[in-house]
Amino acid sequence: MFLISLLDNTSETLLFGLFGIIIILFLVVDLGLLNKKAHKISTKSALYQSIFWVAISVGFGYLIYAYGDGADASLTFFTAYLTEYALSVDNIFVILLILKYFAVKDIYYHNILFWGILGALIFRAIFIFLGAFLISKFYWILYIFGVFLVYSGIKIFFEDGEEEIDPSKNPLLKMARKYLSITKGDYGGRFVLRRNGKLLFTPLFLVIILIETTDLIFAVDSIPAAFAITQNEFLIYTSNIFAILGLRAKFFLLAGIIEKFYLLQKGLSFILIFIGAKMLLEIVHIEIDITLSFMIIIFTLAASIIMSLIVPQKSKEEETSETTLEK
Repeated sequence: MFLISLLDNTSETLLFGLFGIIIILFLVVDLGLLNKKAHKISTKSALYQSIFWVAISVGFGYLIYAYGDGADASLTFFTAYLTEYALSVDNIFVILLILKYFAVKDIYYHNILFWGILGALIFRAIFIFLGAFLISKFYWILYIFGVFLVYSGIKIFFEDGEEEIDPSKNPLLKMARKYLSITKGDYGGRFVLRRNGKLLFTPLFLVIILIETTDLIFAVDSIPAAFAITQNEFLIYTSNIFAILGLRAKFFLLAGIIEKFYLLQKGLSFILIFIGAKMLLEIVHIEIDITLSFMIIIFTLAASIIMSLIVPQKSKEEETSETTLEK
């Protein structure tokens, strides 16, 4: 269905072709030319890469405005992009935990995240186009998405934010350890090797499995949120993937300071509730303008970040001390 509608829209066809070229160039240049050898990504390099991907995304949004379906389509792209970009912050927390759990050397972070993002490109395409097909047949699924987003937002709001996540409990990880031959060393950052005719998998292969499954879990929130913003598969997929492509650079940029933005989780929960409610209001024929939606999301993210910096989070020792004094 998506391909048929895409072929019917010449401008979207050309833009989607350009999008494909950008992705292929990224894969070739990034892994084939710039990062042949494992190395640690500096904060300065991560900053440049983050700016680059944001600039590329903004440029693509402008092309949608100039050569696509105009201002509304462009603003819808940016709203979906910004939502996914914000929600992907939670991915950073979990990815960092996984890397620490396996004691992965930081020189291998780049390669691992590269293949993790490559998997995300494929799996998210499947999720989005399958979702679009189901919605075209059963439109009421969108209202289920709305309820789910409101529920997820409320649940995230009341979470502590310091929940212990144990990667060893992942069922796919247990299965891999049971049926695959896992080595103890990383063998220079390799994922798979052959020894004496036997196929062996390194712990880094397990890391990739966990990162991929983690992305799928987070996609359960972010993709319904995108469908609540628009049902245009082209806008959903391109905005989603541009946000994911910027995730790796954002990881290296924020990994050491992300805990300072402790109120961001509350902001993300509000965004999920808002987007879910926006979808549910359509049942009673109330539509929230895309410009207003974009401004609300921007304001929520900015307020969450600013308030996190203005009002620093209390340490556990300070909270314990205050509780003791109250008693």
